[in-house]
Amino acid sequence: MTRYEKAMRPEDITRLFVERSNAGDAAGVAALYEPDAVLAYPPGSQTVGRDAIRALWQKVLEARPRFEPEEPLPTLISGGLALTSTPPRDGAGARAQVARRQPDGSWLRVLDQPEFVPPPGDAPA
Repeated sequence: MTRYEKAMRPEDITRLFVERSNAGDAAGVAALYEPDAVLAYPPGSQTVGRDAIRALWQKVLEARPRFEPEEPLPTLISGGLALTSTPPRDGAGARAQVARRQPDGSWLRVLDQPEFVPPPGDAPA
């Protein structure tokens, strides 16, 4: 079993997502989510659970998309929940995630509303 760096601040999740996605590590991306997390993707539907999220990212990462680090917007924390977000490149809409503090003090995503990422084969030329 691979041991992954834990997100010790909610904002760390975005950095770890970029690193793991760019490395093609779908299991590492999925490890950033709670076991029953909900990802609002593909557009118009939901992917529920870490295993389903891993399978989805495996397909997406086969196309070798490149993710760039982004400056996060201010994080809102209330008790053991955090709302993180980053502005989309086109300035329209928003990307937002809810993370929950884990018993060891680390953070995992519970809800994820990403910006649209084209499915494999649908990427613009």
